[in-house]
Amino acid sequence: MATIHFSTYNGLKFHGDSSAIAPSSISPFSAASSSSSSPSSAAAKPRLSRLRASLRRKSLTATRALPEETTLSAPPKVEVDLALALKKKAADVAPELKGTSIFLVGMKSSIKTQLAKLLAEVLRYYFFDSDALVEEAAGGEASAKLFRETDEQGFRESEAEVLKQLSSMGRLVVCAGDGAVQSSTNLGFLRHGISIWIDVPLDIVAKGLVEDLPSSQLSTSQSYSEVLAQLAALYEETRVGYATADVNVSLQKVASQYGRDDFSAVTVEDLAMEVLKEIEKLTRVKKMMQEAGRPF
Repeated sequence: MATIHFSTYNGLKFHGDSSAIAPSSISPFSAASSSSSSPSSAAAKPRLSRLRASLRRKSLTATRALPEETTLSAPPKVEVDLALALKKKAADVAPELKGTSIFLVGMKSSIKTQLAKLLAEVLRYYFFDSDALVEEAAGGEASAKLFRETDEQGFRESEAEVLKQLSSMGRLVVCAGDGAVQSSTNLGFLRHGISIWIDVPLDIVAKGLVEDLPSSQLSTSQSYSEVLAQLAALYEETRVGYATADVNVSLQKVASQYGRDDFSAVTVEDLAMEVLKEIEKLTRVKKMMQEAGRPF
């Protein structure tokens, strides 16, 4: 069984093997998935073999999300109350999850990444970024970009291999890339857990890419309007896949529910609370269905 090396987080190091993370079964919250996949191209096989070997040896690098270090200055009472409420909600939801993994899908953004890390923290799960794993297996971001441009089929097979590895484990919060919803095989892997579409308006995603992610695949020389146009085109390719998620958490809806004046006022804690509430609904429905199926 492959050894998983946990990275340093807030000064603490974690080490262990894959037995520390419970194996996952098909999620009780989703329909059964198809396991069929397209045959590999001859050109992609060497890269795919290296990816599998890398993942099995050591490349699945997880971060166990832990609370941030305590600061001397006390945070505002409202923030404390929200943090405590979030932890309480997570404590209520976690036993019903029974280790089921959570996959966050949606346009790539810092909002989705921060949300995934916070959910992992409050649920005491492990955090993974599937895109980061593909890049690591390919030899870095630049190598992954070249790989995608020269052998797109091989790159897609690498994405599928990463999702396959992750879906075989439990107690994970996975920030999934766009490739996770662009094939029936990958959508099938998501069915091993709970999939949640984090729906962030495209203009906010575009603004984040231009301002906060200068090293992303989008060129920094592009204007905001050009970036937004590219994102709109990508969204059209992926939105059908996003819509298959078990839960849809919309930034716009959360802003309305929590009485935020604008989207920028919505915090990652607001989103995390909404995600936990939706998961709680799913677990209740599951329990009701199980009870209804019991003989008198």
